Amino acid sequence: RPFHVEPTNIVSVNDDMQRVTDEASAMNKRIHYYSRLTSPADRALIAPDHVLPAPDEIYVYSPLGTAFKVDSCTDGYGKNSSIVTIFMIWNTMMGTSILSIPWGIKQAGFTSGIILILLMGILTLYCCYRVVKSRKMIPLIDTSNWEFPDVCKYYFGSFGQWSSLLFSMVSLVGAMVVYWVLMSNFLFNTGKFIYNFFHYINVTDIVPGTNGSNKVICPSAASGHPPQNRSVMFSSGNNTGFELFEEWWNKSQTVPFYLIAVLLPLLNLKSPSFFAKFNVLGTVSVVYLVFLVTVKAARLGIHLEYNWFTENDFFVPEFRILFPQLTGVLTLAFFIHNCVITLLQNNRNQENNVRDLSVAYFLVGLTYLYVGVIIFASFPSPPLSKECIEQNFLDNFPSDDIMSFVARIFLLFQMMTVYPLLGYLARVQLLRQFFGNAYPSVFHVLVLNVAIVGAGVAMARFYPNIGGIIRYSGATCGLAFVFVYPSLIYVISLHRAGQLTWPALIIHIFIILLGLANLIAQFLL
Repeated sequence: RPFHVEPTNIVSVNDDMQRVTDEASAMNKRIHYYSRLTSPADRALIAPDHVLPAPDEIYVYSPLGTAFKVDSCTDGYGKNSSIVTIFMIWNTMMGTSILSIPWGIKQAGFTSGIILILLMGILTLYCCYRVVKSRKMIPLIDTSNWEFPDVCKYYFGSFGQWSSLLFSMVSLVGAMVVYWVLMSNFLFNTGKFIYNFFHYINVTDIVPGTNGSNKVICPSAASGHPPQNRSVMFSSGNNTGFELFEEWWNKSQTVPFYLIAVLLPLLNLKSPSFFAKFNVLGTVSVVYLVFLVTVKAARLGIHLEYNWFTENDFFVPEFRILFPQLTGVLTLAFFIHNCVITLLQNNRNQENNVRDLSVAYFLVGLTYLYVGVIIFASFPSPPLSKECIEQNFLDNFPSDDIMSFVARIFLLFQMMTVYPLLGYLARVQLLRQFFGNAYPSVFHVLVLNVAIVGAGVAMARFYPNIGGIIRYSGATCGLAFVFVYPSLIYVISLHRAGQLTWPALIIHIFIILLGLANLIAQFLL
């Protein structure tokens, strides 16, 4: 139980610097030393309450490198109300997946897409409920400070510990790769908009699109690959400068490399606590996306036609064989299983955990449904086909669209502040596991960060398909944390207690098989 961090890492509401006594600092170091002598499951060397400092000297250290003063605490739990807890879970789950939900609905079909969002939300909620309850099913051991990887280690030994680390790294690195692809996209379109605006250049992309002030484009119709920066300039005079700009400002060949100069140094910082202060940008970005979708739909109108199993030039069937691509995206979209225990532990009323978790999942599912359904329904078909809906639906709006430009600016800045936090979490989990220290040396950290950044640059250069990256990483990490581990742990605990029944066994084996089928289907479709 660490209760002290260096004063430079402490965040306080007041401007004055918070301090702790030398005795408290020494005791903190002693407790850290004893904690390394045993595993987290062994309670023998846990510090007793009487050696802890007074309540006014206690701080809670978060994984994001920030320390918050604890004014008072009840039964070891935090003071967050249910509203705050629900909002925290909603804000944590809402991520880049929201940009690919309309594409996923297009891949699955409109009707089956809606059904799958509802079913996947219910299924992942149940598995998340099993994660929350997993600690309490362990008898005769105090598991109040355990995380889900500790539970996996208790049931599966070192295999559970290392496999949970592996799949957690898959989710983190997958998210960082998606961020790099999206940041390259947003930076490219932002730079293009600014250059054209200040040089009074009227540019028309060489892609099919609608006419009028509410233009929607179909980049995938120009080629089989995601849209590059091909355009036609309408202006008089020498266009050498514009051609030079397009040569050096290319979405896949140059812009992903420019990001290295900004983000690689930030990844090597020991503490990313400064960036944690910008977490509110995630909420602002999602709210603005919902506003953008609403305005666009009001201007474009509704364009739907129901074809249950047959395709035509403008519409897709209601049910399509490609539906696993949506389930892969949704597995990551509803993924919070590796940190839900931590979030709920700060809830003031622990008896409301299940209710608050359910409400949060309902709001997340409602947000995904609203954005996905509205974008799909309002996409102008005809003249464009629904097949034109991009894996990032903002790509369906030209770079000179003002509302999309603002959305890209918001998302770019938000992702550039979240990216170092994700890198810090990956570093803490991996290096601490291997070296016992989250920052063993500058060389170790630099090698890890270069590998992570290299993966992002390579994907942005050769495979800038965020829908594909999201569904592969989501189905992979979801197999362990969403489907297999929660179900297996529940079945084993029931068996040890002599309460296992055939219906419970069959249901949870079926959930595991669904997760396995979800992963296999990503590589077949």
